[in-house]
Amino acid sequence: MTLLDRFRPGLSGVGSATETLRAALRRPRLFRGPLRHVPRFISRNTPKGLYARSLIIIIAPMVLLQSVVAFVFMERHWQTVTQRLSAAVVQDIAAVIDVLDTYPQDDEFLEINRISRERLGLNVLVLPPEPLPAPASKPFFNILDGILSDEIRRQINRPFWIDTVGESRIVEIRIQLDKHMLRVFAPRNSAYASNTHIFLLWMVGTSLVLLLIAILFLRNQIRPIQKLAQAAEGFGRGQPMPSDFRVRGASEVRRASLAFIQMRDRIERQLEQRTQMLNGVSHDLRTVLTRFRLQVALLEEGEDRRELEQDVDEMGRMLEGYLDFAKGEAGEDVGEFDLERAFLKFEGEAALKGRTIATEIDGDPMVTVRPDSFLRLIHNLVANALRHGEHVRLTARHDDRWLTVAVEDDGPGIRPDQREDVFKPFVRLDEARNIDAGGTGLGLAISRDIARSHGGDILLSESELGGLKALIRIPA
Repeated sequence: MTLLDRFRPGLSGVGSATETLRAALRRPRLFRGPLRHVPRFISRNTPKGLYARSLIIIIAPMVLLQSVVAFVFMERHWQTVTQRLSAAVVQDIAAVIDVLDTYPQDDEFLEINRISRERLGLNVLVLPPEPLPAPASKPFFNILDGILSDEIRRQINRPFWIDTVGESRIVEIRIQLDKHMLRVFAPRNSAYASNTHIFLLWMVGTSLVLLLIAILFLRNQIRPIQKLAQAAEGFGRGQPMPSDFRVRGASEVRRASLAFIQMRDRIERQLEQRTQMLNGVSHDLRTVLTRFRLQVALLEEGEDRRELEQDVDEMGRMLEGYLDFAKGEAGEDVGEFDLERAFLKFEGEAALKGRTIATEIDGDPMVTVRPDSFLRLIHNLVANALRHGEHVRLTARHDDRWLTVAVEDDGPGIRPDQREDVFKPFVRLDEARNIDAGGTGLGLAISRDIARSHGGDILLSESELGGLKALIRIPA
């Protein structure tokens, strides 16, 4: 229900105003048709790191500014200068044509050649009439070709042929006259603004220098943020503070680093105090349980004694479960854990229980975790699978980024709507499909707590074997 629908009774008398308000509140669709995938494409293909995105923020405006400047320069300077130079060259050629048409010349046109070479800077040849060559290939960057052709049409208006590609320093122009073929060779720089590359080189060079300065500056500014992220990630996985971590960088980064260090110290003090308190509580409660066991042992053999012993044993299991859940494994140091050795141990346990278990390891079997807690994590899930299934499959994949361990069985499984509930403390399913059947219902809660203390999680889904699949996924 939208906000407008909630107030519909109060707006029943305002008809058109209601429709106007609804139209105003309706979210506009900026991208329609084929463009609707553009935001998703941009989001998928843009860098995700802060360093790369910061470079884009700097480079994109610089490239845009340089492109605008180059375009304006091309339009206002380069093209204008080229047009004036080409007009001057064509004007000289038109003057030569006027002289040829007005004054009689000798058969070799020596004076015309001399004057054109000495006064106009043109090499002019007057040849017998012949057809013009086929049109030459147009260059990709044809500013000179287009402007020169336009000037010849405007000032001379006779059939012509030009070649601005063949010789890089010479422009060849052929003009068909009534009785002759005029062939002109003009220096390229007299018809074209050829020194413009200096401006482009200067623009590109300064851009590269600015980009290099930006890269060096950003690296120094981003490095403290990366170190802070690594320290926070390591703290979440129970690793010690990196030896090279220190407060540095911009003032905001320094404040965040100081806040992280203070937060880490407070959490470590709380964990230490809680551990000490739980050690004292567990010692006192175990002392009381020991007294119970001694008193029960002094009783005579009978049904009452056996029931009391069962109650005391169950109380001990419940106490151990509560303390393990409250204490956790956060105080354990990080070390190397051998997956292959642990899987062999699980295969032995399965054989003793008359079950079959298939194991597979893809990648390095040595992983860096808190060994005791991680062993307990996998053991809880494997024991649960062995309790409810005849066949169990245990697979592990270890690459540069993630460690995934999958425990599958062919048991009754868990309904999708109950898969998150089993991770809650003290929750036990009616079907007895939990890790602590007859216990406290803390097994899966402890397992997820261990996985999340390593920076990962546990996900439950349906197994290909027909039962439950528990997937452990933690950063490698």
